[in-house]
Amino acid sequence: MLSILIPTYNYDIFHLVETIWNQCSKESYPFEIIVVDDCSTKTEILEQNNRIGRLTNCSIISNKENLGRTASRNLLASLATHNWLLFLDADVLPSSDNFIKNFRIEESNDWDVIFGGISYCNTAPKRENILRWVYGKAREAKSVSERLKDPFFIISQNLLIRKEIFSKANSIIKNAYGLDNLFSNNLKKLNVAINHINNPVYHLGLESASVFIKKSLESVETTVNLEAQNLMDSNLRPLQKSYLKLKKYYFVKPFSVLMNLTDKQILNNLGSKRPSLFLFDLYRLNYYIKLKDDA
Repeated sequence: MLSILIPTYNYDIFHLVETIWNQCSKESYPFEIIVVDDCSTKTEILEQNNRIGRLTNCSIISNKENLGRTASRNLLASLATHNWLLFLDADVLPSSDNFIKNFRIEESNDWDVIFGGISYCNTAPKRENILRWVYGKAREAKSVSERLKDPFFIISQNLLIRKEIFSKANSIIKNAYGLDNLFSNNLKKLNVAINHINNPVYHLGLESASVFIKKSLESVETTVNLEAQNLMDSNLRPLQKSYLKLKKYYFVKPFSVLMNLTDKQILNNLGSKRPSLFLFDLYRLNYYIKLKDDA
């Protein structure tokens, strides 16, 4: 009934798998846990993760080259033998001892997708990781009532989905940051039945501010590329809506001129102990405008 699918790269996930395995073993339905190692290079981590294959109903498969998370997820889905797929990222950990039980899979006939949510630890991380932590707590760690305001927006770090729905919604096979936005857009177009529940995982792997900013800008590039191919609606993300509002009032160029004068100050703020998400949004919006102008 349940296939738990986890892509990983240079990350020790034995504790995560063992935790999930212990919970699944208490349930009455069949399960499997499949891990795809995306050509990890750290021997110590490989040795730790290879222990996964010793657990009943668990397997770990190694890619011969680094394919990225999207391709690894497609491979995982193709290998899954059950109708429900639970996708987890390598750097998460369930916040509840009843994480698997809380999905109530045996009673989920009315749903196509179940999203449990994301949480972050309350203790602030090192300075270099604070921007990612602040962003996650403000933008990703949402209550069920908040998520229901935009029910089709999901984060695939903790996603339970029917296998046939995943195949329909996962329309892009290339690897790029920001594809969760396209996946959410596709779920909306398919008008699938989504259930939001309070069953989060803790996101533990926080990138440095510089890495997170780089990935965020790559996500903006993905959005522009998908728009150009008519694969994503032009008013899906808050970023896009802000651009359309600026365009409506003929304020795109004045905004860019102002932002270009303050780039360095904004980057200094984003790397500080108190990064401003408002400035982060403006920085990404200006990058979006540059890409749109060049398109």
